[in-house]
Amino acid sequence: MLAAPKVNAFNPPRRTLMGPGPSDVYPEVLAAQARPTIGHLDPLFVGMMDELKALIQYAFQTKNAMTLAVSAPGSAGMETCFVNLVEPGEKVIVCRNGVFGERMRQNVERVGATAVVVDNEWGTPVSVSDVEAALKANPDAKFLAFVHAETSTGALSDAKSLCALAKQHDCLSIVDAVTSLGGVELRVDEWGIDAIYSGSQKCLSCVPGLSPVSFSPAAVEKLKARKTPVQSWFLDQSLVMGYWSGDQGAGGKRSYHHTAPVNALYALHESLRLLAQEGLENAWARHQNMHQVLREGLEALGLQFVVEEQSRLPQLNAVYIPDGVDDALVRKQLLENYNLEIGAGLGALAGKAWRIGLMGFGARRENVALCLRALEEVLR
Repeated sequence: MLAAPKVNAFNPPRRTLMGPGPSDVYPEVLAAQARPTIGHLDPLFVGMMDELKALIQYAFQTKNAMTLAVSAPGSAGMETCFVNLVEPGEKVIVCRNGVFGERMRQNVERVGATAVVVDNEWGTPVSVSDVEAALKANPDAKFLAFVHAETSTGALSDAKSLCALAKQHDCLSIVDAVTSLGGVELRVDEWGIDAIYSGSQKCLSCVPGLSPVSFSPAAVEKLKARKTPVQSWFLDQSLVMGYWSGDQGAGGKRSYHHTAPVNALYALHESLRLLAQEGLENAWARHQNMHQVLREGLEALGLQFVVEEQSRLPQLNAVYIPDGVDDALVRKQLLENYNLEIGAGLGALAGKAWRIGLMGFGARRENVALCLRALEEVLR
């Protein structure tokens, strides 16, 4: 018999999280997660789920009935959209201007579909004209997939124009809003987005591990008309909605699908309640205002942004590492000396850039001041 390991309780230090995620979590959200656990079919919990659905609809600005939180992180939200909508043999226009566009491509191929890739340079938004050309060259395409806010570079793409193109070419749109939700303007219904997913740990400043998703009526019809079963039982939304809405339960009752992460959903409910209390437009403005303060300070330190200003995310600031500066050493000193986390570069920007997050609760003046002062001292 194995001996019981002797370990102490884990007590992490209090960090200031200014990387690409997770972000600083609201104290109210941490407190909400510590509330008593009740059953996931308890009437009180079901009532909370109804409120949570309405809060997600508000954050996405949608009336879509199929709107819920997947019991897994944003990557599972991505897979949820692809496995439910895309069938083997179908063609998907995939926009790739960073790491997460490439992950979209991999999802397409894993479901047995064909990905037609529209590549744009890292640090630039998806080119609307390039996408239009790809749609014209592939009239049999069924979907257009792109990342609204590319976390690996800090580039913001024009979701409104891209989704309008998809509609013109009879395609459904699949949109990654993991980093954009709550941080920049996002209007699902007005822009005609068909399937969208996000994550709890970015601008919502919730604990990691949940993925808000929403499907338009057209996307739901596509799901219902599938000729093949959804390859993932757990992510099959036709089954999950029986739990979230009671559509498949006798007498409208919730059907059992899986044991929901009860306390994590408390946390998401509280974070979205705080977002609604602040107001979406106020939250978008706060992120932009804090970005301007950070930008001025970073430029005063001689740091250059990866993304041009007109396409730059306020909540994810990618800056080039100065020549001769040790990337890992700087981040190590920030963490050890200031309890401050910033992010390393990914993919083509690995070792070339830092990613500084201003997300949700982290988009406040004291965080900006700490980051600028610490960077100045370490770089000196």
